[in-house]
Order: sequence, then structure tokens, then C-alpha cells
Amino acid sequence: MISPDASNSPPAGPAGDIVFVPRIINPAKIRRVVIFAADEEIRRADAIIRSEMPWVGTEVMLDPAAVMALRSDEPSAFILDDIALNLIDAETIRKNNREAVIILLSFVKLIQSSPPFVAEKEFPYTRKADLIFAVNKSDCSPARITPSVVRSAEDHLNIARRTEVRRFIVLIVDDEPSWSSQFLPILYSIIGQRAVVKLTRTYEEAVRFIFGVADEHEIGPDYRDHGLGEKVICLITDIFFPRKGKISSDSGTDLIHLVNKHYTRIPIVIASKAKEALTLADKGFILPKGDPGSLETLRSHIRDHTGMGDLVLFDADGKELYRLKDIREILDILMKASGRGPDAMRLRSVLEMYGEKDRFSTWFYMHSLRALGDKLRPQKLRGQEMIAALTGALEQEILDMQRAPLIVDGAKIFSLRQLLAALKSTTPENLEYLSDNDIISSWLDRTGFSDLAEELRPVHGTAENLRESLMKAVEGWIGRCEQRRTEQEEPPTEV
Repeated sequence: MISPDASNSPPAGPAGDIVFVPRIINPAKIRRVVIFAADEEIRRADAIIRSEMPWVGTEVMLDPAAVMALRSDEPSAFILDDIALNLIDAETIRKNNREAVIILLSFVKLIQSSPPFVAEKEFPYTRKADLIFAVNKSDCSPARITPSVVRSAEDHLNIARRTEVRRFIVLIVDDEPSWSSQFLPILYSIIGQRAVVKLTRTYEEAVRFIFGVADEHEIGPDYRDHGLGEKVICLITDIFFPRKGKISSDSGTDLIHLVNKHYTRIPIVIASKAKEALTLADKGFILPKGDPGSLETLRSHIRDHTGMGDLVLFDADGKELYRLKDIREILDILMKASGRGPDAMRLRSVLEMYGEKDRFSTWFYMHSLRALGDKLRPQKLRGQEMIAALTGALEQEILDMQRAPLIVDGAKIFSLRQLLAALKSTTPENLEYLSDNDIISSWLDRTGFSDLAEELRPVHGTAENLRESLMKAVEGWIGRCEQRRTEQEEPPTEV
């Protein structure tokens, strides 16, 4: 196997460089957050936003008239609690701020644990909000959830108004804001800027989003041309949620059957402790929602089944066979599967199953290998023909890696040492841009440093603090690569 440090060693690129194009899934960034809340802890969350999202300007306001008088064309999130939402005219805010998302952080138990029609009947002001989250003094404290709330507002804005952008979507279907509020901080720490999240709370909303029709009976043979199902990489759904104004387990059961029938490639997580979920065990991964450790279990499952982490090969019975970190390790497995013995035949059958469900392409997309995913996804090959096509494509991609530099301040970056030098010299503004859009992590993913990409993906901040964190991680990885070469007694090459 070619090690990533060896394959990434050229100090300068050969002629005919390949342009590395970072994927920007949200072209509109939330640039302004307005906090108008009676609760002091929510107001203090502006410090958390400034720390974790330094590109966002925050304003804490106390006067409803002043809030409604604000005017801006910048993408903006208005964060309000129950008392504050009662005091404002939402339509005036939307009229004055055409890129605004209005968010309710609710302390009311009924709103936290009820479907929309119940909450709206008892508390009509909830209709004003685009997004509703649960907030409390423990697992959903403002300090914990506010950055993910802002990110959710950004996803909401971009999905709704910039449909032409190619993106990958995790679809959550749950009528109670409390669970998604707990889970979103974990989910965003996993996906970084590689995917977005869509929150839906009813059967009709989910079907319309996936299939582009109001009712499942309207799904036609050209359903892939409608809705956004082609962009969904994971469905996380409850069993009980509203359908035609009534809560029933049929809502979740029917939605799961629909997705399983029309989009077999989409992994499904059934987040429910209801006994009805057990009858769907063959359709998805059952997660007992609310059990201790369930959110961490969900973290592991998403990483292993949506292309976010290692490419994990499971056999038909769900037994883990291999855990592959980069395309070089995938190439090694393809070599094993190209043989003639029974072990090679069994491995080929597993790889065929992954090919049929687009699992390879999904992994390539999540690791910034878009051209590779596009090339292989339409091919529905089997047996040795599939192995040959995958092998040829991956071998070419490994060669191409050495000709796809990261561009920083006009300089071409081909190695970790060059990246370290660029981190030292680039401007704070450029450093924040590269970090906030996952551009550095995406390039590292594509270059074969997936572990380092994962280490850097959640790192944000401002100016020198950000620079120090990024440099420390890169320096540590250079040290590991050098130690590995020493242990292998390889001749020194630049990392």
C-alpha cells in the first residue's frame, strides 16, 4: 500500500496541475445574529457565537421596536425566546430583512414536546418562527445549542433559496423540538461543512421535501426529477409524528417504506423506542431515542454509514469486515477481491452490494472526491468488471492527488510542510475563510490525510488562536509521519 505521506511528498507540482475546487454547500453565510430575549442566559449566548463563529456579528437588543426597525440584506438569524416572540411582528422583520430566519428558543415544555398543530393551538405565537428549538438549563442550554441553531438557520436559508447548489442533506423527521435540539450539536460536529441538515416535523412536509409532491399517491416514474431526494444522504426519523393532523405510527412506517422502495441507497435511522419500530428492523438502524448513550451511538452509526468517517464494509449479516480510511486502503481491498478463490468471491459480493447502493460514490463525495464519485456512480457493474473499473479510477485518482494543490495567497500547496508555512504567513481573514468553509479539511481529505481532516474540521476561532490551533495539529501530524518513516526505515521525503 502507498502511504499518504509518501504519495503527498512532491515539494512542487508537476506541469499540468489539476485545479482543486472546494465544495461550498452554503454560499450564503449567516453574517448577523440578533438576540432579543427576556432570558439572560440566551442573551449571554452571544459570547459563544462570537467565539465559535467569529465571522458572525452579534447584536443583543432589548427593545422590540428597535428589533423591528432593523434593515439588512445580509443573511441574518433572529433568535428570540417565548416572551420576545410574542412582542414582535414577524412579517415586518421579514419585509425589512429579506434574508432573515426567525428562531424560537422555547422554555415551554408543551412546545418542546408537541407537534406543530398542538403548539400553535395553545401558543399561537409559535407560527411566527421558521425554526423552533427546545432550551433548558441542562442538556439544551443556550451555551450548548446556540452555534448549532445558527448553523441550522444557515442550512434552512440555503436549502430554501439556493436549490441549484449541489449539496448533501441529512433529513430529520421529528415533531418534537426537544430531541433535535439535543442532537444537532453532535451532528454538526460530525458533518462539518460537507453536508447540511433539513428539519421536518410532519409526514406531508417530509414527503414534499423528498419527492416534490403533496401526497405519496402522486409519486410518478420520474420522481427523481422532483423534490430533493437525490441529495439526501441519510434519513433520521421518528415513528410517531403528524399526518393529516393526527399522530400515528403509520406516519413513520409509511415514510420508511417509501424511502426504502424509491431510494434504497439512503441509510435510515429509526429514532424511536416504540414497539412498532421493531417491525422495521430490516429497513433501518433502530436507535432507542432517549436512552443513555443513544446520541453517541447515533454519532458512530452516522460516521460508519453515510460516508462521513471510514468506509466500513459490512457483510449481508451486518458483521464488520474492514474499516478503510482512504482510497489507498480501498485499492488494497480491491486487489484482494480480484482473486479467484472463495474469499475473493465473497468480498466481491460485498463490494457489489455497496456499488448497487452507491455507497462508494457517497463516501467519495463526503471526502471531497467529487469527480471520482461522478465518474463511478452511473456505472452499475458487477464482478471483475466492477473491480477493474474501481481499480483503474482509484489508481488514476492517486496519481492526480499529486497535481491538485491547495491555493493559499496565490501559492500552490502540495505538502504538509508547505501548508504549515502557509498557515504561518496568510492573513487572519483568509485563514478564517479557509477554516470556516472546510477548505483545508476538504483538501486534506482528497489528499489522503482523512484523520488530520477530521481533527481540523471542528477547529474555528479568530486570528492568532485559530492559527495556533491549526498549526499545532499540522505540526503534530508531520511528526507522526516522520516517526512512521523512521520506523519503516524509509528514505526521508518531504511530508
